[in-house]
Amino acid sequence: MSMRRAPQPRRPATPRAERRAAERAADPSQKLQKILAQSGLGSRRAMETWIGEGKVTVNGAVATIGTRVSPGDLIKVGSRTVRWPAPQRLPRVLLYHKPEGEIVSRDDPEGRASVFDKLPPLRDGKWLAIGRLDFNTSGLLIFTTSGDVANRLMHPRFEVEREYAVRIMGQLTGEQRTKLLKGIKLSDGVARCESVEDEGGEGSNHWYRIALREGRNRVVRRLFEALGLTVSRLMRVRFGVVALPPRLKRGQVMELSAGEVKELLQWLEQTAPVPAPAPPG
Repeated sequence: MSMRRAPQPRRPATPRAERRAAERAADPSQKLQKILAQSGLGSRRAMETWIGEGKVTVNGAVATIGTRVSPGDLIKVGSRTVRWPAPQRLPRVLLYHKPEGEIVSRDDPEGRASVFDKLPPLRDGKWLAIGRLDFNTSGLLIFTTSGDVANRLMHPRFEVEREYAVRIMGQLTGEQRTKLLKGIKLSDGVARCESVEDEGGEGSNHWYRIALREGRNRVVRRLFEALGLTVSRLMRVRFGVVALPPRLKRGQVMELSAGEVKELLQWLEQTAPVPAPAPPG
């Protein structure tokens, strides 16, 4: 695996972040959905759904959204007991080089090939996809057994940077490049690139390397479409500090070593969430 130090400067701790840290130190309890996600059962959103459906109990009582638990509490999902604190076991992390023509879903009415078909089976839990790539996009996909790792990499408040290689018909003008960097209004809000680098090309095709801090549906293609340009190839080459290894060929899977997983976890611990904007007035 190739680990890169993505250009993600650490943000100074805000008073609110410092207050929350002090509260965590004073109160060892944690949100129930976070503990369930850390146990590898699924994402936090899925765990919240289970709690809402009454599938989770704490000390024999049906849990509700917002329930907090401490290490001595008995947590059960159905008949299964969830141990917390969980055994000191590293999550598993896979890298997959997705080719075009595969979907990032377990179920497809059209019967198309799925990226999950290529993953090794798990005895407990399931593989969680970190981000998605559309049917015609290739490149780096990360899978993990940890809902917490998936949440930290995908949640918009952490603004983890994604990098793509983009091939278009024609070339960007200086004005178009400036628009990408300053922001373009799309149907679901403004999107912008952190960087736009010219990678050259031949004939009518030209390659660019772009980075952005979000993962909205088809956001890269929509940015170029808003400029009147057609994307003919799109490939994700980096997600946070994890870069697509050159030796990982299309359709191949590789698992991170324990040392690489620890390095990723350390980076996630150092990546502070972006402070929420202050309310007006």
